[in-house]
Amino acid sequence: MSRLRRALPPLASLLPFEAAARHESFTRAADELHLTQAAISRQIRALEEDLGVALFVRSHRAVTLSDAGWQLARAISSGLESIATCADRLRSRRGDDDIVVLAEIHVAMYWLIPRLPGFHASHADIRLRVNASTQPLTYTEESFDIALQCSARPSGAFVPVFSVPDAVFPVCSPAVAAEDSIALADLQRYPLLHCRDDPNDGWISWDAWLEAVGARASALEGTVFDNYPVVLQAALMGQGIGLGWGRGIEHLLATGQLVRPTTESLVLDRGLSVYTAGRMADDDRCRVVLDWLHEAMRA
Repeated sequence: MSRLRRALPPLASLLPFEAAARHESFTRAADELHLTQAAISRQIRALEEDLGVALFVRSHRAVTLSDAGWQLARAISSGLESIATCADRLRSRRGDDDIVVLAEIHVAMYWLIPRLPGFHASHADIRLRVNASTQPLTYTEESFDIALQCSARPSGAFVPVFSVPDAVFPVCSPAVAAEDSIALADLQRYPLLHCRDDPNDGWISWDAWLEAVGARASALEGTVFDNYPVVLQAALMGQGIGLGWGRGIEHLLATGQLVRPTTESLVLDRGLSVYTAGRMADDDRCRVVLDWLHEAMRA
């Protein structure tokens, strides 16, 4: 115990640092913890003085984690996640038999849920609880054992167990256009569906996609929606052409509910990532789920 007292940094600074590291913002950390920005800054200064290293690179309007900050953020996130998981168990907030899978809502609806019967048929002894979310891991307050989200979205100190490729391409209802029937230069003749442009959210805008595939067209007009699942729903209802992420809409394409009106596609080498909470490395059931997810995604 004496070694812990000597080695541990000031415990009061750990939660402020974890929040600031996750958001890479002292202001957001202050809002989350109901403290002032000055209080967050003082706690982090005290932590840096105790460790003798700078944990953030400070600029005029932003802060980013230093290499030392990343190392500490991963360690603290893992430790706090283990404590939180244990506390959840002791409070009996969930059964010991549940493996909680947190997934982006479109991945849960269109990719994970259609495959669950196959998993249960092979692993009847493992009970999964699926929580769907529109929030990236940096903002979620839900505890989880395994998480699935697009790699470009913020994940804080969580490090992927593995990532798989994905592709982004236009999709629409057959009522709007036939498959492979539109040239990129003609896209502006169609109603386009946009996802709210938030650089912290990881989504690709129409303009960014067009530039990436080498198109000269500009896609400024169209309807803007709050999140990607709503864009997909609008596309299914024939309201226009949206950008779709291939993983998660395979079933919609295979059944003809959605079609690809153009041939162009933006390939993402690390499109979808799978994460675990800190304790999961020692859980055989989670290893079974991870192996199944890896095999299913490779297929």
